[in-house]
Amino acid sequence: MTARSARAPRLFDLDGRVAIVTGASSGLGAAVAETLASLGARVAVAARRADRLTELAGRIDGLPVVCDLSRPQGIGAVVTAVADGLGPPEILVNAAGNRFTTERAESEPLDAVYRTLELNLVAPFLLARAVFPHMRAVGRGSIVNVSSISGRVGVPGIPQASYAASKAGLSGLTAELAVQWARYSIRVNTVAPGFFRSEITDTLYDDERGAAYLRRNTPLPTEAEAEDIVGAVVWLAGDAARYVTGQTVVVDGGWTAR
Repeated sequence: MTARSARAPRLFDLDGRVAIVTGASSGLGAAVAETLASLGARVAVAARRADRLTELAGRIDGLPVVCDLSRPQGIGAVVTAVADGLGPPEILVNAAGNRFTTERAESEPLDAVYRTLELNLVAPFLLARAVFPHMRAVGRGSIVNVSSISGRVGVPGIPQASYAASKAGLSGLTAELAVQWARYSIRVNTVAPGFFRSEITDTLYDDERGAAYLRRNTPLPTEAEAEDIVGAVVWLAGDAARYVTGQTVVVDGGWTAR
């Protein structure tokens, strides 16, 4: 292997780096955790479902951290457990997220609005603050938030006002933290996926009208899966993107390019 050909693998080498991936019990979070581990990272996986976390952690030689990120008071303990178990985290991937109502904006229950904002926006903010001192001490770090195209464009036929607000908020948080923490070589970015098959969207993909709607509005003729989003997250997590910060990278098969 020539020096030039050896350069590409080094750009994605995460050997020995400690990573935290939330929402890792399924879907994108699990796929990201597996990929980071395959590149040499020591990965802590965080989510509510203990059985799935334990199985995933066993496969990737990782650390399972069972937690409910919708409860802000326990978030600091997640990072402490990772630092004690694996070492200071250098990578944080905030992949946990959900929507708690399908009501139109004028009818969204207030408790669902708060739950959505707490999980999708407040929890990533608190996790970022908790990993900050560790990353500052190490002298580098990468935080990758997982948003949605719903934070950039309205999606006809799918009411999700509080969800969209929380995801748009992630992009604002990303830009602000990126500027504040750049002096410490801590990069903060967001990946905004379009529709891809997951536990949340399976019913949409499996419905004939829903599947037709997705095909009609997605320029690329491919049914996306979690693995189609992983590359952008991994790129931002490591040195291949060492000069990229404060950005929201859209991965949507062309949905927002129409």
